[in-house]
Amino acid sequence: MKIRFTIVALILIALIGGLAYFQFVLKPAMISEYMASQPQPSVSVNAAKAGTTDWVGRIPSIGTLRAVQGVDVTSEASGIVTTITFESGNTVEEGELLVQIDDSVEQAELKSNQAARTRAHLAWKRRQTLFEKGTVAQSQLDEARAGRDEADAAVERTRAVIEQKSVEAPFSGRLGIRKIDIGQYVPAGTAMVSLQMLDPIYVDFPVPEQSVDRIASGANVEVRVDTYPGEVFKGTVESVDSRVERETRTLLVRAKLANPDNKLLPGMFANVAVLAGEPTQVVTVPRTAVTYSLYGDTVYVLTPSKDGDSSGTQHYTAKREIVEPGEAQGDKVVIRKGIDDGDLVVTSGQLKLHPGVTVTVDGSGGLKPPAEMPRE
Repeated sequence: MKIRFTIVALILIALIGGLAYFQFVLKPAMISEYMASQPQPSVSVNAAKAGTTDWVGRIPSIGTLRAVQGVDVTSEASGIVTTITFESGNTVEEGELLVQIDDSVEQAELKSNQAARTRAHLAWKRRQTLFEKGTVAQSQLDEARAGRDEADAAVERTRAVIEQKSVEAPFSGRLGIRKIDIGQYVPAGTAMVSLQMLDPIYVDFPVPEQSVDRIASGANVEVRVDTYPGEVFKGTVESVDSRVERETRTLLVRAKLANPDNKLLPGMFANVAVLAGEPTQVVTVPRTAVTYSLYGDTVYVLTPSKDGDSSGTQHYTAKREIVEPGEAQGDKVVIRKGIDDGDLVVTSGQLKLHPGVTVTVDGSGGLKPPAEMPRE
């Protein structure tokens, strides 16, 4: 009885082991062999050829526009505003009268001082004549001369106060919003209106310290502003700061732009690019062709496959190449090392690929660059 039970148990174990071996070893191997014998479907991707182009290096930055000269026009003297000769937004010339402050008291004082000056001059001339005749002492002549000079100074002082109450444009430019009204009392130093010289105009922007050696006075600059999308304003570097900011490790640069139509205004945000160096021949690919990762930047390169189908569609084999990307401009990026001019690279659909996969190229053109590229 015991022997019979042992034989049955051994048979059951053999059957279970055989089923397990078939299920977990033979069956997967048969499926893998079958799948390997079947034609693999090709993956559809978009592709473009790497090309050689003349490339001018650019140093991107974000800047702010500022006037070559810009002030808040103020009065040196206090008083009541009697005349305003401008309207907000006017363009004025240097020396043009803007505001007149009441100077009637000073005008009356000027007449009194002029009369006193006349009297002092006559007294000095009489003393001089008498001194020449020897009838007055030197001290009396000196006293008359001092009285004459004091009267002259009083007249000049009153004229200076009167001039201070006539507020003129210190330079040519465009006025801002008027901040005063006729009849208003304005203390000395009150801001009356903003005056900005708009042509030319400055743009100030920082550059990282590693790019300092590429910045020089006279370098060409291209500026774009949100107000005028697609329009490029050109200028040149005018000056470079004498030190690098310790907190940001950046160097402040100032460029000058022509602004004949007064389109650019102080305070505007500016997207700046400094053109550094002469054009050089480089290999470029679309930005979307490069896959960036911590383990290396890669590009899928396509090589023609000998195998084809009845429809005549060209098939390619994908190979992943490690590349060294460089500077990017617009929708192109420089490839310093890894691919050559004329290589066919995948521009979209990389997530579907792995090395050695068979692909076909979709002729739709793939992703289109936006009308305005994001800021660097």
